[in-house]
Amino acid sequence: MTLNNFLSNLENKNPGQSEYLQAVRDVYEDVFPWLDNHKDYTEEKLPERLAEPDRTIAFRITWRDGKGNIQINKGWRVQHNNALGAYKGGLRFKEGLRLDTLKFLAFEQTFKDALTGLPMGGAKGGSDFNPKNFDARDIERFCQAYMLELYRHIGPDIDVPAGDIGVGSREIGYLFGTYKKIENKFQGALTGKSPAFGGSCIREEATGYGTIYFLKQYLENSGGALQDKKALISGAGNVALFAAQKLLDLDVTVKSVSDSDGTLEFKEGLTHDLLNALKKLKFEKRGRLSEMEEGRFKSQIRYHKDKQPWGLEGANIAIPAATQNEIGEKEAKDLLDSGVETICEASNMPLTSDATKYVRGLKTMTILPAKAVNAGGVAVSGLERSQNAEYQHWSADKVDEKLQSIMSDIFKTCLRYGEGDFVKGANIAGFERVAEAVIAYGAN
Repeated sequence: MTLNNFLSNLENKNPGQSEYLQAVRDVYEDVFPWLDNHKDYTEEKLPERLAEPDRTIAFRITWRDGKGNIQINKGWRVQHNNALGAYKGGLRFKEGLRLDTLKFLAFEQTFKDALTGLPMGGAKGGSDFNPKNFDARDIERFCQAYMLELYRHIGPDIDVPAGDIGVGSREIGYLFGTYKKIENKFQGALTGKSPAFGGSCIREEATGYGTIYFLKQYLENSGGALQDKKALISGAGNVALFAAQKLLDLDVTVKSVSDSDGTLEFKEGLTHDLLNALKKLKFEKRGRLSEMEEGRFKSQIRYHKDKQPWGLEGANIAIPAATQNEIGEKEAKDLLDSGVETICEASNMPLTSDATKYVRGLKTMTILPAKAVNAGGVAVSGLERSQNAEYQHWSADKVDEKLQSIMSDIFKTCLRYGEGDFVKGANIAGFERVAEAVIAYGAN
């Protein structure tokens, strides 16, 4: 079967699911040529078996807000594959969230988790609930209602969700508290918990830190170094701000962050004082970047309403850390023209298929792919599971040391399988690790 025939059949079974189909296409464009030398995988129909999720769980969430009004939301959990271990992947609360997006994220999560070398399968879940529209008490009520449905499908040896967009440590606390009350058990059924009740140190920082550890190793392996580089970052959540923090620690100039309303440009580069103010704004006040225009840092910044950072000049590195498909071919060309040499994908599938093909066809720009680069978050989630199972709590230094080791192993794996093409290396290595386990189980 050709790749086009395979994708056509998959589309017929999953009509209208463009993001999921894009994710499968982007992976299998590398996998299918490699399968020519692995006929046992095609005979066992591994492409078909690994494309479709094991199960998709959908449910209604009905809850009453603080004003006494009934609210109704949709909820999902996509359990994609558990060949390597219990399902593992985040929960996303976002207005307009669709099953299509969660299927793409769960598919990617399966291979990302495989790359870590930890015993984890892939899953993703969430709801179309928009936390921005509600206060903390309403968010607590929603989380409780959501878990009243989700608890049936999760557990430390079944499926271990974590946080994602719209689900931080606060929401994980509400979700875990409800799960604990329902099951009457204190067990590691969720990760991303506060260290005060079974969570791991540096969990919030892990995806951002891991991104920079991978980037650092890539540059050093290429004969360069991070020091004195300049980076554009999109996003202003955990991933973006902790990646920025690690870059500052390594003497890299950070030129931007962004949110859905616009881009905040740092005229002379981000400072630690500015970063602390941004953390307070985004993590505590849950405000918008435009509010920085009126603060004490207004002389150090320039706010670009309704703009992405990719048109800014003078950077060597682009770190998309916001959402999927935020860089199209036009934006990729803008980055090339401005002198960017490396796109380090901190968010999931931040480049469109056209943009990815364009950049991979260049000799002057490299993509470091998301399933490798941003695996630090799920890696530390896996380490949190280990700590919970052992009734242990490791120090931040110990967790960070293990995170650096995992990211180093992922880098070496991608380098070996891709022979310099890190997108190809991540896709093939992740696929092979899952495929070997699936074959071992037989036809089930």
